[in-house]
Amino acid sequence: MRLMKGTVTDEPTLLPAPGAEQYAALDLANSAVALPGGQFIDLLGTPTAAERWLVEHGLAPADAELQETCAAQLRSLREQIRSLLASRVDGHAAPAGALNALNDALTRAPAAALLHWHPERGLYRAASHPTTQIVEHALAALASDAAELLTGADADRLTACGSSPCNRYLLRHGRRHWCSTRCGDRARAARAYARRTAPAQPD
Repeated sequence: MRLMKGTVTDEPTLLPAPGAEQYAALDLANSAVALPGGQFIDLLGTPTAAERWLVEHGLAPADAELQETCAAQLRSLREQIRSLLASRVDGHAAPAGALNALNDALTRAPAAALLHWHPERGLYRAASHPTTQIVEHALAALASDAAELLTGADADRLTACGSSPCNRYLLRHGRRHWCSTRCGDRARAARAYARRTAPAQPD
């Protein structure tokens, strides 16, 4: 799909960054992608797109019928995870708001269907709002995945793509700091151009 300048679309055009297939939270953080020329991809931009993303990651059934409120919650968690990834990569203190949001997502989802009472049915177990519970469980799973990524054995491999304007994160392999071949080629071309156009140093 050809993107026009400033376009926001939910159609993926890039392969997952290294590590994103292992950590769904990393893929979530990378679901809003800045591209050259002012292009922009948001894989969670609409409820339909957000539902597709959750289904593809095994976090929701295909008939979940997400509403905008739920999609907005997913986008909000994405931004909080991005804040925590940025602080980890840059060596800064973790933002308190992002920590609180992640911990809230971790503890919000009930572990089981709740117990209810109805005069005709008597005691029974069910989710109060099935769709909301699906989203809350998805948020909890993603928050747990993010916590593992940020504190586990792979945390030291976290880095940001080194090719501007890309804003994706990845798990570094060796000295590679690019999320894709496309970004690597662009970074090398930029360095070569900078060398060619640099003013000559006086003898």
